[in-house]
Amino acid sequence: MSVETAEIDDAELIRRSVGDREQFAVLFDRYARQIHLYAARRIGTQAADDIVAETFLAAFRRRGSYDLSYPLARPWLYGIATTLVARHRRQEERMLRALARTGVDPLPEPIADTVVRRVAARDKERELAEALASLSRGDRDVLLLVAWEGFSYEEVAQALGISPGTVRSRLHRARRKTRAVLGDEEL
Repeated sequence: MSVETAEIDDAELIRRSVGDREQFAVLFDRYARQIHLYAARRIGTQAADDIVAETFLAAFRRRGSYDLSYPLARPWLYGIATTLVARHRRQEERMLRALARTGVDPLPEPIADTVVRRVAARDKERELAEALASLSRGDRDVLLLVAWEGFSYEEVAQALGISPGTVRSRLHRARRKTRAVLGDEEL
């Protein structure tokens, strides 16, 4: 990414990409890794590759309808990715249920970190996976965008096409259900 394109906001890049397709590649460079990590946590690393490709293909095809009043395309891209993840919902639920049964996270980590963390947290991970699997898709989407991606309520609302009030209620409900499964009042 050149210094010139690093300073251009996403909306301007999308506007420019209508006449110069190469401009859209900058958005891929900015967000592909983040979206891949998000999708990998949701449905596994193999499917995440497809989600990233499908997300950017859909975004590229829809770039003419992007609301240029939003300078950051991140919520829009995550909204597309979340919709695509929903199509893989059964795989996600199977993965979470397998994690609940086995305690084995499908994302590879450095072995030293893995050993220390697994010994201390195996039971909690199983319980958390069980809690996540028990949530409705909408509640799970909101919780994971906030917890994993650090989205604000407004960004989640934009990504999922719902109101900030709905984000608040879904997040409250997801946290309450997760606390109940984990028996943790501090979550």
